Amino acid sequence: MIGMFAASKAGHDKNQIYIIIEENDEYVYLAEGVLKTIDKPKKKSKKHIQIIRKTINEEIAEKLINKKPVQNEEIKRAIKLMADDKF
Repeated sequence: MIGMFAASKAGHDKNQIYIIIEENDEYVYLAEGVLKTIDKPKKKSKKHIQIIRKTINEEIAEKLINKKPVQNEEIKRAIKLMADDKF
């Protein structure tokens, strides 16, 4: 799931779009580049997110999987481009 776009289904951030930057059995760690950055991702239960059309940002996913640095600007740009295509 790393590198996929996800929308929050519950909480004060409902409908916010994020990129999944890490996952474990129960939780995912999400970033959107502004408030929830790569350094301080949002921890959210898998049941409280909705994957968006199985869309994945290949460039960011590859960097995250290979433990290469990802900039918050890259996250923001990817989310903006995806949102522009979606709507």
